Amino acid sequence: MNDLALLLTPEGRALLDEVRDTAPADELAVATRLRRDHPAELVSAALGQARLRQRAAAKFGAADAGRMFFTPNGVEQSTRAAVAAYRAERFTALGVTCVADLCCGIGGDAIALARAGIRVLAVDRDPVTAATARANAEALGLGELIEVREADVTEVDTGGYDAVFVDPARRGGRPGGGARSASVRGGGRATGGRIFDPEAYSPPLSWAVGAARTAPRAALKIAPGIPHEAVPAEAEAEWISDGGDVKEAVLWFGTGAPGAVRATLLPGPRTLPGRGLPDPDVRPVGRYLYEPDGAVIRAHLVAEVAQELDGGLLDPTIAYVTADERRPTPYATAYEITDQLPFNVKKLKALLREREVGTLTVKKRGSAVEPEELRKKVKPQGPNAATVFLTRVAGAPTMLVGHPA
Repeated sequence: MNDLALLLTPEGRALLDEVRDTAPADELAVATRLRRDHPAELVSAALGQARLRQRAAAKFGAADAGRMFFTPNGVEQSTRAAVAAYRAERFTALGVTCVADLCCGIGGDAIALARAGIRVLAVDRDPVTAATARANAEALGLGELIEVREADVTEVDTGGYDAVFVDPARRGGRPGGGARSASVRGGGRATGGRIFDPEAYSPPLSWAVGAARTAPRAALKIAPGIPHEAVPAEAEAEWISDGGDVKEAVLWFGTGAPGAVRATLLPGPRTLPGRGLPDPDVRPVGRYLYEPDGAVIRAHLVAEVAQELDGGLLDPTIAYVTADERRPTPYATAYEITDQLPFNVKKLKALLREREVGTLTVKKRGSAVEPEELRKKVKPQGPNAATVFLTRVAGAPTMLVGHPA
């Protein structure tokens, strides 16, 4: 809180502008020089904030990140701007004009909602986090649309709002994180501090679902790995990827589509709705292999893609689609397969040497072999490129070699 207060002063803002583009390797020299004319605490705060802004540019864009304020956890856990903007557009399409953003963090979603013309109550119980969200609303000229409140979200009355948005914490080990720091129960924490048990979110998913049920509209941001059986029957479940990376799942309430499932790919957006299709048939390897987008896989919509491509599965447990024809689709990446080998490193090495492959991309699904381990063993050399898939075909460990179609 003290660091933020210092940075919000005229001296602090001027210093932030001065250190904006400082490279990590130059920080010590810059700090030494600046401490001759500024308090050491302020210099450290400015350099730390500059570093966070540089990291945040990937999520928020350089223009916004250069004006906003961040905490380390805020950079890591905030919603990517493109995803937040898409969600705000969905709220707008549902006729929402005011939203209670519970567990608002540093305000990434509140900013997107406000830019869509929606009035926002942004709530977080951690003083530093709430103060940062307030500073960001002001920095981006959205203070009139965003009210930031430091409070426990479980005690906030959301009755006067068209919709509720909840983004519970899904990581542990965050001292002082307030409403967005998780307390883990019953083994809910996974390696790296992520929370896999929805009831170990903070607040728990059951509380968030209860809050959603009291509002005309609601959206709950959750981890994309949530089991489908944990999705409430009255919710619409949407998995979202951005640039091919799965970012989150969202449970929507009040959309008029209870039980619906969809995968949305950004930029676009392109949305694939579920049609309740049975699992695709398993068939021999065709000329093309399609790798579905991660959001499609998480949403269990591989069958919808296979039907679109007139394809089938390589194996009943593997999310690779194979087909004889090349059909453009935004929901999967196509590769032309040139060779099919039983799993044998020596044979693969000989084939790559014959084809003069020096640039080798290794993808795996259903194989315990690590890509880097295989790359070291085959020692690719030459001017050509190839992609090898380590997978199973009808249960048998197989290597498929090809290239992007």
